[in-house]
Amino acid sequence: MKTTIIKVFICLVVFSLPLSAQAQETVDTRIGKLSFTHDFTSGYPTDETIAKLFDEIDFQRACQAYIWSIPLVSMAQWQYAYNVTLGAENGQITFLNGYDDLLGGLTFNATTPYALVFIDLGDEPWVVHMPEGEVRGAAHDMWEMEITSMTKPGKYVFVGPGQKAPAGAEKAGYTVHQAPTNSIFLGIRLIPTDPDERKALLENVEIYPYAERKAPKPRGYITPKGRRWSAAHPRGMEFWQRLSDIINKEPVAERDRFFMAMLAPLGIEKGKPFKPTKEQERILTEAVLVGEAMAKAIDFKKSPRLKDAHYVDGSGWDIDTTSPPNQRREHYDALDGRASWFYEAVTNNKAMHGMETGEGQVYLTAYKDKGGDWLDGAENYTLHIPPDAPAKLFWSLTLYEVDGRDIIHNKQKRADRSSRYDLLKNADGSVDLYFGPDEPKGKEQNWIPTEPGRAFFAMMRFYSPGKTLVDRTWILPDIEKAK
Repeated sequence: MKTTIIKVFICLVVFSLPLSAQAQETVDTRIGKLSFTHDFTSGYPTDETIAKLFDEIDFQRACQAYIWSIPLVSMAQWQYAYNVTLGAENGQITFLNGYDDLLGGLTFNATTPYALVFIDLGDEPWVVHMPEGEVRGAAHDMWEMEITSMTKPGKYVFVGPGQKAPAGAEKAGYTVHQAPTNSIFLGIRLIPTDPDERKALLENVEIYPYAERKAPKPRGYITPKGRRWSAAHPRGMEFWQRLSDIINKEPVAERDRFFMAMLAPLGIEKGKPFKPTKEQERILTEAVLVGEAMAKAIDFKKSPRLKDAHYVDGSGWDIDTTSPPNQRREHYDALDGRASWFYEAVTNNKAMHGMETGEGQVYLTAYKDKGGDWLDGAENYTLHIPPDAPAKLFWSLTLYEVDGRDIIHNKQKRADRSSRYDLLKNADGSVDLYFGPDEPKGKEQNWIPTEPGRAFFAMMRFYSPGKTLVDRTWILPDIEKAK
C-alpha cells in the first residue's frame, strides 16, 4: 500500500513540473545545434532555434534564387550596360567589332563581329526590317528563350505581353510575333568578311516602332568608342537590385511563382521598391557569394551531374550547351542546366545544339588540363588539333577569363586562334596551338597569350559540324601542360 502511494505521488510531482523543467533534446545538424522543448518528435523548437531556422530558410532560398535567376539577371545586366554604360537608345543597335569592343560580353566569339539590340516594347509593337543579303538574326525574351529566328529578309513585328497584334499587319506583309516579356533582345550576325559589305548590311537593318511604319525613323547603331562595359552578373547587393528591377518590369511566369514567394521575405517583391533591412542585406550579401560559388560548381564541373555535358569517356572537354532551348525537360525545368550555360554564355536556340542535330554549331569547353589541374594563366599549355577537323565552315578556339567570362585579357589583344587564320600546320594537316605567358619561339601565330594571377577556360567552336564530330569518331584531345 505504501509503495503504491509513493508511485502515485511521484507521478503527480512529475506532471505538475513546469514545462521548462522537463527534459529537452538538442540535435546536431549541418546548420548547428537545434533545441526542442521535449524530444525532437514531440517538442516545440525553442525561440533561439526558430530564429536560427528562419535565418537559414532565408539564406538557402536566396542561394537557390540566385541559381534560378541567372538567365534573367544576365539579360537585365546586359540591358543596363546597353542603356546606361554605352548610352544606346531603345531599339538602337550596338555594333561590336574587334578585341576592345568585345571585352565585357559573355563568351563572345572573337572571330566575328556582333550587332546587338534591346527593344523595350512598352505600350506599342516594334518593327525589325531584315534586309536582303548575308545577314542572320534571332530574337529572344528576357529569360533568354528564342522567340523567333530571323534568317530570311522581311519585316518582323514584335508585340509585348498584353498587347494586341496590329490589325492588318500580316496582310500587309509583316511577320507578327508575340513576346512573353516586355523587353526583347536581338542578336544579328553580319556574315560577310569584307568590312564595307558588313557596314552596308548594318545600315540597312531598320528598327522602329510600328506606328512609324509609313515614315520610318530607324534608330541606327552606335559603337562603344572605348567605353568599358560588362554583361557579367554583378556581385554584392547590385545583383539583387538588378533582379528587383527586372521583376518589377517583367510579368511573372506561372512556373516562377514559388520563387517569388521565396524572395518576398528577402525584400524583393513585384510592385514594391527594393529597400532591404540590415538583416536582409546581411543574408543577401552572403547568399550572392555562395550562390555564385554554387553556379561555378555547376558550370565548371558539368560532368557527370549534367547529362547533356558528356562528350566522350575520359575527356577533359564538356559539351557546353546543357539546357534545351525551351529550358524544359519532360517532367521538370532545366534549373541546373540553364544555370551552367547562362552563367558563362548568352541566348540559346536549336542552332547551338549541333551535337544533337548535326547542324549549326558545337561548343566544347575545357576548364582543366589533361592532368586534372585547373587552367592557370601562369602555366604554358599545348592543344593538338588532329587533321580534318570536322567543321564545314570553320573552327575557332577562344580563351576566356573565369572572372567575367569574357575574352581573355592580355596586352597583345589576342583571344582566339581559328581555321580562318594563317596558322602553322603539321605535315599531316594537324595544328598545334599554344597558350601561356611565354611566347613559343617560331610559333607565335599559333599562340594565345595568358597572364599569371588569373584562371581561364577554353571554348572550341565548330561551325556546321561534320559527321565525325557528331558520332565521336574524331576526338579533340585534352589540353596539356607544355613540356
